[in-house]
Amino acid sequence: MKFTRLIHLFLLLAAVAACQPKLNTEANFNLLPIPARADFNGASSIDPSSIRGDLEKAKNEFTSGGKLEAVDAGSIELVLNSSLNLKHEGYQLSITSNDVLIQSNSEAGLWYGLMTLDQITQDSEDQEAYLPRVEILDEPALAYRAIQLDVKHHLEQKEYYYELMDRLAALKINGIIIEIEDKLGYELQPVVASSDAFSIAEWKAISDYAMARNIRISPLVQGLGHASFILKHPEYEELRDDPASDWAFNPLNEKTYEVQFDLYTDALKAFPHATYLHVGGDEVHTTGRNSGKSPLELQLIWLNKVSKYAEDRGLTPIFWDDMPLKNAGVYSSIYNSNLTAAQVDSIWAKNEINLNKFVDLFPKNCVYMRWNYSMPESPGNDQAMKWFTENGFKVMGATAGQTRWNLMPLENSNTANIRDFALSSIDNEADGLLLTLWDDDSPLFELYQRGIATFAEYTWSGEKRSEDQLHTAFRQRMFGPKLASGEFAFVESLEGPVAFWKNALLDGKDRNRLRRIEDPIQEAVIELPDLDTPGTWTEKYQERVSKAAENLEIVEEVLSKIEASKKAAKRNQYNLEAYEQVAKAVQFTNQALITLAKLDHPSGEERAIAKAELAGMEAQWNSIESELEKVYGKTRALNKPDDYVLDQDHHVHLANQAKRFSDWQFYVEDLFLEKIKE
Repeated sequence: MKFTRLIHLFLLLAAVAACQPKLNTEANFNLLPIPARADFNGASSIDPSSIRGDLEKAKNEFTSGGKLEAVDAGSIELVLNSSLNLKHEGYQLSITSNDVLIQSNSEAGLWYGLMTLDQITQDSEDQEAYLPRVEILDEPALAYRAIQLDVKHHLEQKEYYYELMDRLAALKINGIIIEIEDKLGYELQPVVASSDAFSIAEWKAISDYAMARNIRISPLVQGLGHASFILKHPEYEELRDDPASDWAFNPLNEKTYEVQFDLYTDALKAFPHATYLHVGGDEVHTTGRNSGKSPLELQLIWLNKVSKYAEDRGLTPIFWDDMPLKNAGVYSSIYNSNLTAAQVDSIWAKNEINLNKFVDLFPKNCVYMRWNYSMPESPGNDQAMKWFTENGFKVMGATAGQTRWNLMPLENSNTANIRDFALSSIDNEADGLLLTLWDDDSPLFELYQRGIATFAEYTWSGEKRSEDQLHTAFRQRMFGPKLASGEFAFVESLEGPVAFWKNALLDGKDRNRLRRIEDPIQEAVIELPDLDTPGTWTEKYQERVSKAAENLEIVEEVLSKIEASKKAAKRNQYNLEAYEQVAKAVQFTNQALITLAKLDHPSGEERAIAKAELAGMEAQWNSIESELEKVYGKTRALNKPDDYVLDQDHHVHLANQAKRFSDWQFYVEDLFLEKIKE
């Protein structure tokens, strides 16, 4: 009887197994960053669902502070092997027919092996396929791969920072420089803190969460220049280098250092895992209240004092290097694409003496950060980095994920610049590279994800595939395998209409500079058609109207692709929703220009249509703006506090020009609608 029951049980299990859908033996694996070497060899017999639990267990062990070498991860074997000839954070991952083995000479390497296994497992799950048989040997091209968080003009919702750390960990980003400005609840100088700032404890919790994922956050507290967040307050006016300007500290006033060191002290409590203290120091000339000392001498006086503060606390200071190069007369050689290498050498031969005579005043413990957002491959940039290294100084590069763009990053997420600086840093055996993500004109941070992934690829792997292949991998990782297809690509198509949008409703003016115009409606906003002279307006703005019509079709196609993407995506719908809102805002401007052209038409029928469209334009825009704010508000704190003090806006940062999000982001649209009503 017992034997009969066993037979029945066996047959039942066999029947259940037969009913289970068979997994695919072929799948497309698109890892990001791409490993240094990966040899795929068909399918294993491992069901991804059979290792998912063990994978999550191992990840949780690491993020809880445990040791991966000691964890029992069931089907995943994790081995710490000190004899492996790999760079720090490198690993070996082997998936055979039935086994998964990760080896490394460091715990961080085992962690990154898990990150790669997680991507492989996700691809298998998405495509209902067995894990592949694969041998991966992987290690980073650059040791330090950091992004910048710039929160000077706004904060994200707190939960978003935690989600961001998980995304960065998956991309093998291991550092963050956070430009904290007034978004930290300073205890020693509380006046500086914005009323919506996160407390020291809140930032520390985020820092701890990041560190548990092998991401070390270090603070950037602006000093010498870019000090408006401090010097705008009346309590600190005596510390200004120029009494009329809130831009720069007086480096000869000892109270300057009392304030800056207090801010450093609180920042280091908030980010206790820091290895760096970024002190800023860029884009500033000081006189020391007309002391007679040169700007370079004054800057080095300041730099030595703040560097000593960092050194006394076991930290390495980082300093933007532009001002010494400008004061010495060699900076122009970096950004002039018409100069040959010989001409650059000539400029340096003539002016290098201006640096050399102060070389002994440059602190040796400092990292000199060579930032270049447009021409990192120029001979002048190489020459600047060479001067620092040949004089015994540490140097690191900084590229950009965006530069002064309003709604979204342009130029293919700045891919070429990121790639060129990463490859240059690898060739020069630099320690690392920083990806700046400035908040000057404040695009939604979610739209930086593509640039961050690009940076992660080039700093970990170098150049192993084309831009198209890289962005294909990004779409697969971000949304799932279906969206890897080029038919779902839309970002590049949207860039042109976004660039056109910025000033399309203005007459020869720039969106960022309208606040300095006395009557922007009359002096800046595009003129309206004169109904007594039909056709005159269209003739004047023919090129702009034609571009709007062209963009209208492009954006309609983009919106169609986004809609299809939302249906096909397995995850990260929010990213698509954000791009969708950008496209709809841009489309309003295209439609507005075409409506004005209709109003300028001699046909009464066309004019009647235009008048009806104009009458409904305010309601249409209010609906678009409301939906955009609803989507943005899921991750972003949109408005500044009512008691926020705006600074003097020396660099015309759009996001600094109003407290309410809509008042600065869509100031032009509001002016345009006001002009229509007039």
